[in-house]
Amino acid sequence: MPAILMSALSLACLIILLAGLRKALAFSGVQPQTQRRTFNVTIIVMIIWILALGVLSINGVFSNFTMPPRVPMVVFLGFFITLLITFSKGFTRILQTTPPQWLVYFQSFRVLVEILLWFAWMKGLIPVQMTFEGFNYDVLSGILALPVGWMLAKRMKHARPIAIAYNILGLLLLFNILTIAILSMPTPFRQFTSEPANVIVAEFPFIYLPGVLVILAFAFHAFSLRQLLVKKSLVNSQWEGSSS
Repeated sequence: MPAILMSALSLACLIILLAGLRKALAFSGVQPQTQRRTFNVTIIVMIIWILALGVLSINGVFSNFTMPPRVPMVVFLGFFITLLITFSKGFTRILQTTPPQWLVYFQSFRVLVEILLWFAWMKGLIPVQMTFEGFNYDVLSGILALPVGWMLAKRMKHARPIAIAYNILGLLLLFNILTIAILSMPTPFRQFTSEPANVIVAEFPFIYLPGVLVILAFAFHAFSLRQLLVKKSLVNSQWEGSSS
């Protein structure tokens, strides 16, 4: 059951991402041909990434926890690619026409991730410190996404600084659980010795937790901060009056 839920949640998040990208591109002002090319390239890259992670995990590549551990390398590669996209000229233009609440509302998926992790712990698949029963407080990012997104949608007076603070908090919580997860792996620098060791994230389909969901959480914080900190208006005039 956890495997099915992990696959379903990862797929659902990617579908939502593509749906949002399609709509944002439509209002970005770029040529229709460029819109189609951008959307198609995004789909191709996603498919390649998902297939590569799946094939490598099935063949046990990530299950080798000798130095350097492979799973963290996947995550940090994803972070690096995310930052390249975030600060690219073309993507900045897309962000300027994207409702800011979308980027925050998306983070609510992390509530489901934390429930899934708790369920996996109950099944004896992960150690307790990776859940909200232990030292993982990432569920707060998912819960707070709803009121913060609502404030942005309603254009409340202090929505922008609150959203910036929310994104910073969300990144801190994300790096907290990422650190805990890495230090729970059976590597030479393992610090959390409670069993089981964190090895399941190297297996299929659980590789999509660090390889997709963690990267998406990081990406949407980066996208939101980039959008909130640019000098131009948060939302293009085409979105005036839209609160959802």
